[in-house]
Amino acid sequence: MHAMTIPAKGELAWSEVPDPVPGEGAVLIRIAATAVNRADLLQVAGVYPPPPGAPPYPGLECSGVIEQGAGPWRPGDEVCALLGGGGYAELVAVDASHVLPLPDGVDLVTAGGLPEVACTVWSNLTMVAGLRAGETVLIHGGGSGIGTFAIQYAKALGARVVTTARAAKHEQLRALGADECLDYTADDFSGVGADVILDIIGAAYLERNVQALATGGRLVVIGLQGGAKAEINLGALLAKRASVTATALRSRPAAEKAAIVAGVRQDVWPLLASGAIRPVVDRVLPLTEAAAAQRTVSANEHVGKVLLVTAGRPSAPGAGARA
Repeated sequence: MHAMTIPAKGELAWSEVPDPVPGEGAVLIRIAATAVNRADLLQVAGVYPPPPGAPPYPGLECSGVIEQGAGPWRPGDEVCALLGGGGYAELVAVDASHVLPLPDGVDLVTAGGLPEVACTVWSNLTMVAGLRAGETVLIHGGGSGIGTFAIQYAKALGARVVTTARAAKHEQLRALGADECLDYTADDFSGVGADVILDIIGAAYLERNVQALATGGRLVVIGLQGGAKAEINLGALLAKRASVTATALRSRPAAEKAAIVAGVRQDVWPLLASGAIRPVVDRVLPLTEAAAAQRTVSANEHVGKVLLVTAGRPSAPGAGARA
């Protein structure tokens, strides 16, 4: 098969590589589409290696067709899957418990951008933070794949949604359900009074995030785009009886990922089927143009997911808007 390899830091190359061989309990998927995630950029930069046993190629999610089945999956099934790596390729082997059916009404290509974002959002807003109807959630990076999905999921739960993003993206984010949009280049979010904060920035936002928490608030850090080290005012946390949690999905044990995938299938897939959540696709590019796709994500020029398709696959419907 072919895959996007990393011959040197900062470089991607379309290379012929050995076909993956599924182990016990794993399926083999012929990939139709994958998506660009921030972790892929970090891996190409040489600072975020895949976990042990994962393929060496970037790509944390995919959609495609089962070629070799296991568990409930049979050859010919159209599926999507959460990956530890290997999405930037023509074939991938993955634990059968990390595979999902396509949600009703979602086409095969668009589904390639669902598993990572759905699992990240559900595991953090529901499993970790316990977001409830009537609460206020502050979602940083509202224009990202995580942000656009989280806005819709939080609204489906009945929460009030505040998000930060560049002003040019606010109209699209309000259309997704955001109640309030703040321009992170000009507006102060420290007075939001959020019950839950979903943060992709890290150190640069820590002090203001703590200020933005309501009493009993829960800050969940899922990214470090603004650095990894910062001082925290424990007195402010004590006064608010607040908590700070940091999570990662890629490095979780297989059993934990399987539990998250099962939770997503139960809680999130019906919302996609009903239209309460609709995938947001910014653009679709060939997998061989992965480097250009990563530059788009690095520059924050997108709203929603940037998808990559293997040869011969059609573009997703509605690319550039809500798919």
